[in-house]
Amino acid sequence: MKFYKILLAKAYFDKGLGLTNYIKYILAFAGIFDFIDGKTALIFAVVYIFFCYILGRYWYSMGIIETENEINNLFNPFQKEVRKKLRIKKR
Repeated sequence: MKFYKILLAKAYFDKGLGLTNYIKYILAFAGIFDFIDGKTALIFAVVYIFFCYILGRYWYSMGIIETENEINNLFNPFQKEVRKKLRIKKR
C-alpha cells in the first residue's frame, strides 16, 4: 500500500490532535488577534480553510484515503473479527 508507515504515524498524530482540537483553535485565534488586526486575521482564516479543502481533495484524488481507511480497519474490532474468521493476513 502507498505510504503505509507514514499514514500509520499520521493516524496516531491525528487522534491526539483531534482530541485537543478545540483548545488549539481558541489558543491560535487568541494569539492571532493579539498580534494583528481583525481583517488580516480573517484573511488568514479564509486562506487556511481554502488550503484545508484543497489538501483534502488532493488526499482523496491520489487514493491515499484508501490506505488511511485500511489502517483504521486494523484497529476496528469488527474488522479484526472478520479478518480472523476469514483468515485474512495483516500487511
